[in-house]
Amino acid sequence: MNNNPINYNLERKLRRYAISDLMKYITIGQGIVYILLYIWPSLGRMVYSMITLSRGALLRGQIWRLITFVFAPPSASPIFVLFVLYFYYMIGSSLERRWGKVKFNLYYGVGMVCAWLACLITGYATNTYLNLSLFFAFAAMFPNEEVYLFGILPIKMKYLALVDVLIYAQQFIVGGSSARVTIILCLLNVILFLGGDLMHTIRRESQYWKTRYNFRKTMRR
Repeated sequence: MNNNPINYNLERKLRRYAISDLMKYITIGQGIVYILLYIWPSLGRMVYSMITLSRGALLRGQIWRLITFVFAPPSASPIFVLFVLYFYYMIGSSLERRWGKVKFNLYYGVGMVCAWLACLITGYATNTYLNLSLFFAFAAMFPNEEVYLFGILPIKMKYLALVDVLIYAQQFIVGGSSARVTIILCLLNVILFLGGDLMHTIRRESQYWKTRYNFRKTMRR
């Protein structure tokens, strides 16, 4: 399904500015910062404190944070971070191949703008929900695509998307105002770019489960 919020002329004009393999650079940057935090904690903490997104720092003129916050890595064990970064890269690369680099850059760029707005409203924002929104995008277009969880367990993307929904819901309930505002804005980004794909997937899955239920009901008679 073609659910492109940009027209051909605009896409042609933006093509020269779009970055190819965007997620490769983002995940490499996150990996470098995480390695610094892990093997050289003092330097890593200093770098981390200089790249994260905060309203106070922006008002002091540290505008590089508008870009560098995407390189802040997840806070987890090395094995889990490796797994997460691999997933970010795999999903981001697949979306770029499907959409083209212009639309993928726009999707990620609009998500960054949403994080900026959340930062200005609440004082702080992260890239967490922006990166999680990639799962929604991937699952909307490839719901039955199987990935191997921890390299062993095959699982369909539509089920990983449900886990993503639960994470969003849990963070919306227990998180602070920054988390709630960022979640809402990131979901608006998902709807802008993927509203049609999501509705198509929901209708298709509903029909599948309805047909399956009716079949089982008939077989019991």
